[in-house]
Amino acid sequence: MATAISANKAELIAIANSVASEKMIDKAIVIEAMEDAIQRAARARYGAENDIRAKLDPDTGDLRLWRVVEVVEVVEDYFKQVDLKQGQKLQPGAALGDFIVDPLPPIDLGRIDAQSAKQVIFQKVRDAERERQFEEFKDRVGEIITGVVKSVEFGHVVVNLGRAEGVIRRDQQIPREVVRVGDRVRSVVLNVRRENRGPQIFLSRAHPEFMKKLFAQEVPEIYDGIITIMAAARDPGSRAKIGVISRDGSIDPVGACVGMKGSRVQAVVQEMQGEKIDIIPWSEDTATFVVNALQPATVSRVVIDEDEGRIEVVVPDDQLSLAIGRRGQNVRLASQLTGKAIDIMTEADASEKRQKEFVERSELFQNELDVDETLSQLLVAEGFGELEEVAYVGVEELAAIEGFDEELAEELQNRAQEALERREAAAREERRALGVEDALAEMPHLTEAMLVTLGKAGIRTLDDLADLATDELIAKKRQNDRRKNREAVEDKGGVLAAYGLSEEQGNEIIMAARAHWFEDEPGADAAATGEVADAADASQ
Repeated sequence: MATAISANKAELIAIANSVASEKMIDKAIVIEAMEDAIQRAARARYGAENDIRAKLDPDTGDLRLWRVVEVVEVVEDYFKQVDLKQGQKLQPGAALGDFIVDPLPPIDLGRIDAQSAKQVIFQKVRDAERERQFEEFKDRVGEIITGVVKSVEFGHVVVNLGRAEGVIRRDQQIPREVVRVGDRVRSVVLNVRRENRGPQIFLSRAHPEFMKKLFAQEVPEIYDGIITIMAAARDPGSRAKIGVISRDGSIDPVGACVGMKGSRVQAVVQEMQGEKIDIIPWSEDTATFVVNALQPATVSRVVIDEDEGRIEVVVPDDQLSLAIGRRGQNVRLASQLTGKAIDIMTEADASEKRQKEFVERSELFQNELDVDETLSQLLVAEGFGELEEVAYVGVEELAAIEGFDEELAEELQNRAQEALERREAAAREERRALGVEDALAEMPHLTEAMLVTLGKAGIRTLDDLADLATDELIAKKRQNDRRKNREAVEDKGGVLAAYGLSEEQGNEIIMAARAHWFEDEPGADAAATGEVADAADASQ
């Protein structure tokens, strides 16, 4: 009998060692799982209401089983409590409030108990294995990893990574790349997430980070930090662009990435299934970088609109199709690379646009300032485009225009200010006709024209304005390219997006509009400030 028990003990320890080694988890976790399984089986035998504990010696396999009971004056729970007399029988010297151990005889696991214990152990081991996988891969995001294709399910590729499995979703694969079971594939770890079914490791071969890491493997200067990839953009399987810069003036970043006879870049191209890669010198000057990014097209002129975050690029007529690229690919990649929206136009288009703007501004000055065509064109030619510029610029700047004198400059300023007052009065009438409260006119930074825009958007009272978050009021417009149907989708932005208000100004407007909510409450200023902070947070 003793031999059988020893054999069972030895078998338990052997199983624990084997599972810990196979699953690469701590042996203590397996022992703990076994103890938990034995505890459950014992509770099923002696009653689930009992507080039963089990302890398995990890070296000898000896098993101890006991019940924990509390010594109380009046017993209410006969499974977990004993009176003083019974307690002292179990443990001499026991006192009220003590927890004492009541040893239990070992149990023989029946078929059902053994099956339940097996399930408990499997679950504990599985949870420990999942936790190990998560801990192992969570810090490897951005690394290149090699695995073997295990299966292809609904277009998604499941990759065996050795100790875990990763998935390359359909949208993260290189288009038209054929992957078969058993193939070795390289990919970048895109994300690692905890989920109910275990850690999910998402891989990618289409992300720009994959290309950057491939270059780091092929170009020692990138690995050493001498050359840095500042930006990257890809149209997977077709074309890509990277912007590189060298920290060492003696090393050409483009040449280093290309390699002798193109050996380095070709190694990356082959891994990316023949994807053409444009290697571009990165520049802090946005205009220079845009010109480089649009290679191989030649650029005549670049105009940057900082307020709108857009760049207007003028190219010769014969370079238009090259600058845009097939299906807009070249300009789209350049836009992704620079982080700016890029508008491409020919010299003829740019000339026509400039002529149209010149005529519109000339007519504006002609009508509002009551001057002749020659004088209005002179103002536009000198760079004036709005009435505000004429009204509030220094008199000496106007008088410095050829053919102007101080008297004419002062007259033009007076007329410009009168025109602005007429505009303000007309806007005030329109605003009142829309039912916008006068209280809104007292808000900081809001002009009558802005109040008209608010009124047309249904914002007519202080409460209407106060209910808005900062981004709903002033957020700028954005345009995105929806790839699936290639149609431009415009985000309308905030109600007053067209007026170029800053986030700080937007916060001040919201704060002033909400002030009346707190007028009768103590600590009103602090509350209002908190509300504006919330509005600012919402805008982000």
